[in-house]
Amino acid sequence: MNNKFMMQQAQKLQSQLAKAQEDLANITVEASAGGGAVNVTANGQQKIISVSIAKEAVDPQDVTMLQDLILTAVNEALTKSQAAANQQLSQLTAGFKIPGLM
Repeated sequence: MNNKFMMQQAQKLQSQLAKAQEDLANITVEASAGGGAVNVTANGQQKIISVSIAKEAVDPQDVTMLQDLILTAVNEALTKSQAAANQQLSQLTAGFKIPGLM
């Protein structure tokens, strides 16, 4: 009887986690670098949705700076995305760390 209850609870949690993963696709976070010269949007699944670069940031003589701005904005967006995902998933798992999810 106890095993049956545990299996039901595990299946319920698995269903809730699957729904939460779907919901994460609808969460968006934004990050920028260079005072808004580069903007990156990511979703809660750590996927980059868009990148925009201001014309002023494109200097053929300084490609390295543009690369650094893009890298900075992407990393910030992914960090924010991971934090948003962790927050949402931790509500379901009551703080338990589940490998592969958080």
